[in-house]
Amino acid sequence: MIDSIQNAFLDAQNTLNKFLHDHKNLTTIADIATDIKKIFENGGKVYVCGNGGSMCDAIHFAEECTGKFRKNRIPLPTIAFSDPGNLTCIANDFGFDEVFSRQVQAFGQPDDILIVISTSGNSTNIIRAAETAKSQKMQVIGLLGKDGGKVKQFCDRSIIAPGNTADRIQEIHIKVIHILIEHIERLMFPENY
Repeated sequence: MIDSIQNAFLDAQNTLNKFLHDHKNLTTIADIATDIKKIFENGGKVYVCGNGGSMCDAIHFAEECTGKFRKNRIPLPTIAFSDPGNLTCIANDFGFDEVFSRQVQAFGQPDDILIVISTSGNSTNIIRAAETAKSQKMQVIGLLGKDGGKVKQFCDRSIIAPGNTADRIQEIHIKVIHILIEHIERLMFPENY
C-alpha cells in the first residue's frame, strides 16, 4: 500500500517536471495572463466552462477572480458556466451539447475571453462553446490534456498538460490556474506583491 501511494506521488512529480521542462508552457501562461489583464482593463469579462472535475476547476478560477487570491483587491469579472438551473434548462430544451454554447451566445462579447477546460479536448459541449465564442469574435483559451483534442483548433492559446489520466492532467490544470491568477494579480496589482 505504501509503495503504491509513493508511486502515485512520484508519478505526479514526474508529470509536473515534464510540464516544467517545456519552456513554451511558461511563456504561454505569461501570455495568457497578459491577455486576461488587457481584457479586464478594457471592461471585458472572462467566462469559464468544463465538465465534471474541469467544471470544479472553472468554478475555482472564477471564485479566485471575483473574491481574492493572496491579498484584497477589486473583484475581477469572471463567470463559470455552472448554474444547475441554467445547465439543466438548456440540456432539456436543446441537448447537453449546447449547455455552454447557449451561455456564450447570451453573454459573450467580442472583447471577452472564454476559457475551456477539458482533459480530452473532445467533449462536444466544450467544442461547441469554443466554436460559438470564435463566431462572436471572442478569444478562446484552452486548458487541455493529452493532444489537445478537437477543441484545440478553436483556441487562440492553449496549455496542454502531459499525462494519460484525467487526475494527472487536472493536477497540472489547478497549478496553472493558481499561477495564472497570481500573475494576473502581479500585472494588475503589483502593490500586493
